[in-house]
Amino acid sequence: MRIVFMGTPEFAIPSLAFLIQEHEVVGLFTQPDRPKGRGKHLSPPPVKEYALKYPEIPIYQPEKIKTEEYEIILKNLKPDMIIVIAYGQILNKEILDIPKLACINVHASLLPELRGASPINTAIVRGYKETGVTTMKMDIGLDSGDILLKKSIHIEDEMNAGELHDQLMLLGMEVLKETLETYGNIKPIPQNHPLATYAPIIKKEMAMINWTMTAETIYNSVKGYNPWPVAYTTADGKRIKVYRCKIIKDKTNELPGTIVKFDKNGFWVQTGDEIINIMELQLPGGKRMSIEQFALGYHFEIGLKLGE
Repeated sequence: MRIVFMGTPEFAIPSLAFLIQEHEVVGLFTQPDRPKGRGKHLSPPPVKEYALKYPEIPIYQPEKIKTEEYEIILKNLKPDMIIVIAYGQILNKEILDIPKLACINVHASLLPELRGASPINTAIVRGYKETGVTTMKMDIGLDSGDILLKKSIHIEDEMNAGELHDQLMLLGMEVLKETLETYGNIKPIPQNHPLATYAPIIKKEMAMINWTMTAETIYNSVKGYNPWPVAYTTADGKRIKVYRCKIIKDKTNELPGTIVKFDKNGFWVQTGDEIINIMELQLPGGKRMSIEQFALGYHFEIGLKLGE
């Protein structure tokens, strides 16, 4: 099939690789190069970086795809399908009507749950035990199109968002492959819209730990915001990034956020109910450290209150 591919992050790369191998990718749309790092040098999105190995594929990076110019470009590419994976722009009806067969989206949740920008992070932050990948026939709504195929996976208790991302990235390619192979025999199923939930755009401030919350809520947030934007708190005016923790089934009479124990095995912090043991962290300008490494050079006083 003649495929136009639209995608931006690393999550989309295995699916793009499959399409290049098995189909004819006649055009690739991705986000513009953006400033990155301390030097703010322009860097290409991961999908473009991968696609540059295939100079025969034209690459387009519009700031806004919903223009007459890009509608004409898309029509001239004569796609049988447009495949969209975490592209980052909403398509209008004029574009959705261009391909001969359909616009298909690969979404990292079990729709209609977790529509929107951050289904992987949000599944963990909200304590889900199961998630997956859905392919759908796109419409003008936000992830609201008819479902083609779904596959689910179990979220292991200690799994963070980065680990879940890597599993769903490969599952997404498998579900897309099966969708294209069986497309003619699939009967699209309308979503049950009243059951829809939404995954918001992740902002850094969302990762600030609120110690008055339950230990389970904090534990899920630490996993769900790892590797980005990373859960954080403050101690003596310094920001501490928290990469790994566990719940201690115990509690004290101290106020939430109070350090109640500190040693080479972690430091215990009272939450709104039980205790969180912080086991991996990072100080400003420093490297990510295990608590054993941290305890060699740093010490927190018992009774210090975090988050102030």
